[in-house]
Amino acid sequence: MVDMAIDYGDIQLARSRITRYWRHPTPVLRWHAFEERADVPDLRVYVKCENLGPTGSFKIRGALNAVLSLSEHEARYGVATHSSGNHGAALAYAARIRKIPVTIVVPEGASRRKIDLIRHWGGVIVECEPTQAGREAALARVVREQGCIAIPPYDWAPVMAGQGTVADEFLDEVPALDYLLIPVGGGGLISGSAIVVRERRPSIRLIGVEPRGANDTLRSLEQGMRIPHPAPST
Repeated sequence: MVDMAIDYGDIQLARSRITRYWRHPTPVLRWHAFEERADVPDLRVYVKCENLGPTGSFKIRGALNAVLSLSEHEARYGVATHSSGNHGAALAYAARIRKIPVTIVVPEGASRRKIDLIRHWGGVIVECEPTQAGREAALARVVREQGCIAIPPYDWAPVMAGQGTVADEFLDEVPALDYLLIPVGGGGLISGSAIVVRERRPSIRLIGVEPRGANDTLRSLEQGMRIPHPAPST
């Protein structure tokens, strides 16, 4: 069973792990052009630039915390995941820091630039059918053959705790927020962010944002159960 129970203490611990290797928070910038277009009095919009992190996305936080939290016994045969790019590059980067092997299952047709980035950080690529079932089957085979640890892209406690450090940093840099908008894919980032907001600034309204063509989170909340979206159109 996947462990998804975390609290604010886990996010603080993740932050202490991550900052041993990544000391400088990603910058926060004012989005002046958006403010002008919105034409709302006294509106201030701040953007946390996770694209300027080591691998170009916030995914490095969850991957790094997950890999650093493994015991020597758990990490001895390395790690693996399935990813179309960002989580794979992040896990490869984290595994390189830990000096352990890493295999990334990538769907056919994935971005060549992202595949090159995974390889740049030392990841071994295994291609699979471009379906969720194809990804999961290929990853299961890699784990079975190599004896490595699978690091999910979002639904695992150390990953969510790592992603939550984005909001924790953000509230250090811009404490007087009224709204916090978080993109929603797998849900790891918004889950970690919700824990931070509840602990530090419960008055903030947390808003998840997802594409209309992949609105499985909205539909899941409306129906009171998890509704998968096997073929999102974004």
